[in-house]
Amino acid sequence: MRADAAPIRTEVFVEEQQVPAELEMDAMDAQCLHAVAYDALGNPIATGRLLPDGHIGRMAVRKRVRGTGVGAKVLNGLMQQAKKRGDQRVVLSSQTHAKDFYLKHGFTVVGAEFMEAGIPHVEMERLL
Repeated sequence: MRADAAPIRTEVFVEEQQVPAELEMDAMDAQCLHAVAYDALGNPIATGRLLPDGHIGRMAVRKRVRGTGVGAKVLNGLMQQAKKRGDQRVVLSSQTHAKDFYLKHGFTVVGAEFMEAGIPHVEMERLL
């Protein structure tokens, strides 16, 4: 996802799943916990999702704020929520270019590299 091309989770995720934008940007729905970080002007700058099975997905950080720690805040917030509800671990599929970010946050690689939508990914997990 090229986060700078459109508001986070509206052009890519909403169209892909045909979910109304107001539901996609909402904090919670029946399926998962959504986390959205906003800048001082109220623009979405980072996002993530925690599924009921402990899978973290849809992590995205706008290019202009990468390296500022906002992605780590979203990730840590999702992991705290998983731990709070009693999960023992969280898992995710990372694009290989983002693998080092997750390694820095305690994740380990648990599977071989695979292709998804033409992009190399790797399965990772972290015990809570």
